[in-house]
Amino acid sequence: MDTKLKKAHSLYLENRNGLKLTGVTDVDSFDEETVTAYTDYGCLTVSGTGLHVEELNLESGLLEVTGEIVALVYSNRTEKSKNVFKRLFQ
Repeated sequence: MDTKLKKAHSLYLENRNGLKLTGVTDVDSFDEETVTAYTDYGCLTVSGTGLHVEELNLESGLLEVTGEIVALVYSNRTEKSKNVFKRLFQ
């Protein structure tokens, strides 16, 4: 059983052009079309056009993204997958 205390997570989307996330524990990747962020509640993939990370502070768990946001998709993963080679040779 996982007894780890989960970090609070919230999402605020304004007019599909500004996104503010709290409770972010890591960011896997980002470019103009996709931002992949991790929280204790799952992995969030943000898709859109002209995406730009305005602020990223993992210490406070804050992530702010601007650009046209077309989709927000959660998965159950809460941390980055290990490298394929690392998984094979562990």
